[in-house]
Amino acid sequence: MKKIIIILAALTVGFTACKKKDFSDSYADPSKISVSTVEKQYAGFLQSNWSYVVPDYWNYFVVLRTTITHYTQAVGFVNATNQYVPGEAGIGSRWSSYYNFLAQYRELEKIYANLSDADKALYRVYMISAAVYFYDHTQKVVDLHGDIPWSKAGMLSANGGDYTKSLPAYDGAEAIYTKMLDDLKGFSDELSTLTVSAGVQTGFNTQDIINKGSLTMWKKYCNSLRLRILTRVSGVSAFSARAASEIAAIVADQAKYPLIATNADNAQLKIYNLSSPITANGFRTGLEDWNGNLAGKVMIDHMKANSDPRLRVIFEPGANAAGVYLGLDPLLNSGAQTNLVNAGTLAIYNRSTLSRNQFFPGVLINAAEVSFLLSEAALKANNLPAAKAAYEDGIRKSVEFYYYLRSISNDNTVAAPTPATPTEVNTYIASANINWDNAATNAARLNLIATQKWIHYNVVEPTETWAELRRLDLPALSFEVDNNNAQKTPPYRWLYAAGEKTYNTENYNAVSAKDNLTTKLFWDLQ
Repeated sequence: MKKIIIILAALTVGFTACKKKDFSDSYADPSKISVSTVEKQYAGFLQSNWSYVVPDYWNYFVVLRTTITHYTQAVGFVNATNQYVPGEAGIGSRWSSYYNFLAQYRELEKIYANLSDADKALYRVYMISAAVYFYDHTQKVVDLHGDIPWSKAGMLSANGGDYTKSLPAYDGAEAIYTKMLDDLKGFSDELSTLTVSAGVQTGFNTQDIINKGSLTMWKKYCNSLRLRILTRVSGVSAFSARAASEIAAIVADQAKYPLIATNADNAQLKIYNLSSPITANGFRTGLEDWNGNLAGKVMIDHMKANSDPRLRVIFEPGANAAGVYLGLDPLLNSGAQTNLVNAGTLAIYNRSTLSRNQFFPGVLINAAEVSFLLSEAALKANNLPAAKAAYEDGIRKSVEFYYYLRSISNDNTVAAPTPATPTEVNTYIASANINWDNAATNAARLNLIATQKWIHYNVVEPTETWAELRRLDLPALSFEVDNNNAQKTPPYRWLYAAGEKTYNTENYNAVSAKDNLTTKLFWDLQ
């Protein structure tokens, strides 16, 4: 397959010094692009954003290290002036990657639309699964920025290469969430009755790099994504009734709406072949360079105080710490922090489990996350026994997940830790600060769920961590106040990519009042 590149002129950054003629000349003429098929375009679409799924250098070092892992205290960091303003290098590259990904999806829609009705029915499984994956990543981008160009974006090819007709308006974040929830509900129902011909299934097995052609796994991914999105908006008055009723329907009918229930079901992009173009090789430098893998004090202290069995598999003691796990205090002054970093006593993320594990998968959504979401939903419904069971189940699955990651690693920089035993996990769950029964109020119970989710996500699912921290303000974290700058604490959203002001000016101006670091997303009600 010749690689198809459909670039969205209005949304690509990095050309702010160019004239519009230079800009338009940079794009391929759609009439000269090689003809593709549903199968080939589908495979290209799935792999087009792999570096924001499988841990990669650019995402971790340029994008996350300077923004989200800092804002969530997933890592320890040395305080610096202007530290709460996300830089254009990270914002622009993340934005550009998403819109290339979106344009690939639009091209898939275009190819599918030109099929006969009979062929559309045959290839329907490709479109449903592509949309599920597309919505997963769209949710993440909405949660970074709020309103984004969406329903009319990525139309350069469909508009015959005329970029002046392809300048997209911004869709409201609430409208995008509504559309995704509507469609995912429809896809979930459709997947319950969908049949795929043997011939199409053979091709789908090959092209589907996420679930290897398994409709059952796509059902679980679809419904788990629905659960995540419904939970995200469950506190918003316009969505609360819908969230409650749809989550209840999912839970009540697992035969029709199955969820990711075990780590074997996890939606993830696995690495099978180290010679493949999709690898986790960039995770090492992406996380480790410039001390991007330092442990934060709050997480380390919580895990130590409660004898968390994940501590030894997620983290490793500093080289000069004599086996003691220490995290960097975000409230120390930068001089004291720098001295600690230089002393080599701070714990770091376990290199053999994470950053040097060349088989580290691209995590989309997994069983522990689903359990914590179910626990919150049961808590909201005041079903405390179900909330407790799901909470404890989430902890068990999280422990299992991290020891699984270590088991697939091909690196032994750090010796493999002693496996966590059922007794050790039970003791942890029963410990005073973790024990569900010791929480006297629903607020305290929600804090337990949120804290476990935060530990589970850490640097593995950073965008989900940041969204949940903003939504719940739990666990409560303290940051140094940067009194030398207007942005004194972590922001509520990212700014838009700089190229939007230059190339999509009219549409950008319609949302420019929201383009600041202090405007909360619609689901951020705390």
